[in-house]
Amino acid sequence: MVNGYRDLIRSIRAYWRLISVAEFKICRGKCSLCGFGLIVQFSATEMGIRCARCRASAVHMSLGFNIARLNLNFASMRAFEMSSRGPFVNFLKKRAGALELLEYWPDIPLGAEKEGISCQNVEQLTFRDSSFHLCTSTEVFEHVSDDTRGFSEIHRVLKPGGWLVFSVPLKDGSTLTRAEIIDGELVHHVTPPEYHDDLLGGPKTVLAYRTYGTDIVEKLENVGFRIAGINDCAVDYLDGHGRKIVVAQK
Repeated sequence: MVNGYRDLIRSIRAYWRLISVAEFKICRGKCSLCGFGLIVQFSATEMGIRCARCRASAVHMSLGFNIARLNLNFASMRAFEMSSRGPFVNFLKKRAGALELLEYWPDIPLGAEKEGISCQNVEQLTFRDSSFHLCTSTEVFEHVSDDTRGFSEIHRVLKPGGWLVFSVPLKDGSTLTRAEIIDGELVHHVTPPEYHDDLLGGPKTVLAYRTYGTDIVEKLENVGFRIAGINDCAVDYLDGHGRKIVVAQK
């Protein structure tokens, strides 16, 4: 019950930060996650665009839009999502035959569970090889210090032919490294450091190690994905607030 109240307060605060009175409007548009036909624009930003029913953001809906194009047989699939709550998680819960939800808590052993959620570090997953048909994540990999190792681990635990579908902040050109761990020390290459909001930790609590460029495709191919690309099919979705999504297949 206490956690429920905390989540409610965080949600209210998050929506309050999104609201721009001048940009607020309600418009027609089909949510790719729940199918509802009304979209609320709290502000003219990708996080300010929300489904009026399931509260999915433009990023969540762009993920759903891209996954729908893969024509996956969800009922027969084992999937894992690198978070434990939110509209996209609810979407997967209703469709996947089996679903593993992940969070990372530094005070809990890897592989242990907290309230039914597996504690995992994507750089050293405890799952067996070829365990999943699908991996998804929303705005995670920019916060992973060794993302090459993280991508390699996901490749390892995916079944042959399995899919990785995820969103990260993207720009044209090469990836911008903002910070990295060198000899055990955190080194910032871009000042001031950039921090992003987190559902569990709160606003501006998670360090962004990088802003990805189009060379993320090469990074995925280098760890073994046979198909990798940046799909822009959802960019014009939601009045231009749709997001490019990274899609790779083992």
